[in-house]
This record gives sequence, C-alpha cells and structure tokens, in this order.
Amino acid sequence: MKPEIITIVGKSNSGKTTLLEKLIPHLKQKGYKIGSVKHTHDGFEIDKEGKDSWRHRNAGADATLVISQNKVAIIKDDKNDYIEKMKSYLSDMDIILAEGFKKQDLPKIEVFRNESVHENPLCMDDENLVAFITDSDYKPAVPVYGLEDIGDLAGFIESNFLKK
Repeated sequence: MKPEIITIVGKSNSGKTTLLEKLIPHLKQKGYKIGSVKHTHDGFEIDKEGKDSWRHRNAGADATLVISQNKVAIIKDDKNDYIEKMKSYLSDMDIILAEGFKKQDLPKIEVFRNESVHENPLCMDDENLVAFITDSDYKPAVPVYGLEDIGDLAGFIESNFLKK
C-alpha cells in the first residue's frame, strides 16, 4: 500500500518549514516512518561539478546512487508527475509530508499567518483543504489549529491519515 501524501502549503515565510520541524518529531515519537518532500524549481543540482557522482552523470549515466553506511541519495532524471515521484521514491514510509505543491490534487494543510504578514489565505475555496494552522481570525470549515498546537495536529493526522 502506498503512503498517503499530505501537502503543507502557505505563502512564503508563513512557517511551513517550522511547522514540519515540529510535526515530524511528534509523529516519529508515535513510531511512524515519515517521508518529507520539499518542492523546488527545476534546475537545482545537489551534485557538484567535478565530484565523482557528477562525473558519472556527465558521462551519461541515467541514474547515480550515492551511498554510505547510513545514507543514500539518488540523482536521476524523472519525467513522472510530482505525486508519482513521491509515491515511488518514498513507498516504504507510513506517510509523506510534502512542503509546497499547492496546485496538486492532494490533501492540504495551510499555514496562514495573521493579516499583517499575509493578506489572504491560499486555499479557502480548495476542496482538498483538510486543516488550517493560523494565528489569525480566519475559521474555514476544517479543523483549525494554532501555530503551537502541534500535538493536536499530529493527532488529527494520525486519526485521519494513518489509522484508517
């Protein structure tokens, strides 16, 4: 069974990464294997020019696996859509928490900071919105949590996505 994917969305500097830094340990404490994904723009490279793995790819390898005793990284061209990539590469996880991907047809948890930081939420009319994290007065028709309600949010995720 492929793991469920939940996206953490919000405008720049809304606290998405900070939320994940707090949420992941709560779910790990409960014994779950957590995969995380960060959306980025095309053209990023983690493989530095001149390094052996870069030289392998530059020579024409379609995929290069960099491994050590405790870590693995793969550099591979992959034209599949975002969702298929996440499910394929993180299939051994219990859940995947993906930062970004606001346009994907996936369950979304929006992080929205008060109106002095951002004018309006992104997902008020999105049928995929499943929870809302905020310090504002917005109250969409989904569970709403404060910025520090991490235990409650972890419980929500566990009840609705992990113990189905």
